[in-house]
Amino acid sequence: MSSSPRTTDAALDPAVLAAVRAAIDPERVVALTSRLIAEPTLSGDELGGQVLAAELFAGAGLSVETFDADLDTLTAHPAYSAEVARERIVGVLGRTGAGADRAAGGGHLLIDGHIDVVPAGDASDWTSPPFAPVVRDGRLYGRGACDMKGGMAAAIHALEAIAAAGLELAGTCTLSSVMGEEDGGSGTLASLLHGIEADACIIPEPTELSVVPAAAGALSWRLTIRGRAAHGCLREEGVSAIELFPHLQRAVLALERERNTGEVDPLFAWLERPFAICGGRIAGGDWPSSEADWVTWEGRYGVAPGEDLDEARGAFETAIAEACADHPWLAEHPATLTWWGGQFLPGATDLDDPIVAATTAAVADTGRTPVVRGMPYGCDLGLTLGVGGIPTVVFGPGDIRDAHAVDESVPVDELVVATEVLAATILRRCGW
Repeated sequence: MSSSPRTTDAALDPAVLAAVRAAIDPERVVALTSRLIAEPTLSGDELGGQVLAAELFAGAGLSVETFDADLDTLTAHPAYSAEVARERIVGVLGRTGAGADRAAGGGHLLIDGHIDVVPAGDASDWTSPPFAPVVRDGRLYGRGACDMKGGMAAAIHALEAIAAAGLELAGTCTLSSVMGEEDGGSGTLASLLHGIEADACIIPEPTELSVVPAAAGALSWRLTIRGRAAHGCLREEGVSAIELFPHLQRAVLALERERNTGEVDPLFAWLERPFAICGGRIAGGDWPSSEADWVTWEGRYGVAPGEDLDEARGAFETAIAEACADHPWLAEHPATLTWWGGQFLPGATDLDDPIVAATTAAVADTGRTPVVRGMPYGCDLGLTLGVGGIPTVVFGPGDIRDAHAVDESVPVDELVVATEVLAATILRRCGW
């Protein structure tokens, strides 16, 4: 449609926008999302999903590169974390565009999406099978629909629509499919160590179509409480670790209240508890008729952008130590705290960065009033920004409340709008 390159971040010609919108097919983006959902890509079993991602990237006309991470280098990196053992970590990159730099009217945009999903739980709790995608009442259901296969599909179709409108990107757009996001971000870290570069990045996690330049971090912890075993008929001669647990739980909840009161970053003011501490898994005891001599309690610890991680850990450690010192048994037998598993770095891109402006303008192009806010969940923004140095925003279809849930779903109309916004942002950042 244009014989000469257009500079990045310029106002988009209404005719260009109209041509791209005309090329967006709601049935196509639903079909792409459905294909991704139908491939069960549970954490630790993502390789089949990466094969599918490479196929879909190639089908969209992208130049595809598949690589194996160097596991020795990856696992030695200070930002590496994982909860699932993997013998291979495979990355898939799809690229398009003429490759011009910003001085020549181009630019390089990375769209970083993850292929892995969390377990579906008991399939009988679902209205329809979790890996059998179905549209009901304007929503597409299935594990990963919201988190974040809908966002990945929208990015693929955005590039298809740009090509169908007769436009070639002056710069480069790289679409990345990574493993291991749900348990710490090992796939995105692998891509960064592989040498991926960009001027800006979009992560299409669910944001309800809000533009999100700031995301909280999340640190995984394990608390081990020791009691003293005794036969259940003489349980008074033992010490129940189960009965010790509430004392420490109260200390953790008090710390959570303290960390979420007072002055809060305006981007997170829409949330009642932006930096939550969730103790989501507990186990204890070896035998029903014995007094339990151990309990383990595991959870995630929300961390604010800009917060020093060592200081954040220190606050948690101090709260546990003080609670133990205040209890006759725990003072002599203190609980032990371990930092383990997925560790998600917090991060915040400057509000005046061009990627924030470009994505916000692209939302306005759809006739919607842009909403800019922070998100309380951990994601790969902390890696792309904090390790890769790439200004990053999170933007995508769906509500985080539907992620990880039974009957996970995404509104079909948000899939379409997300495709429009991503396409307009790509054109602004990469030129054409």
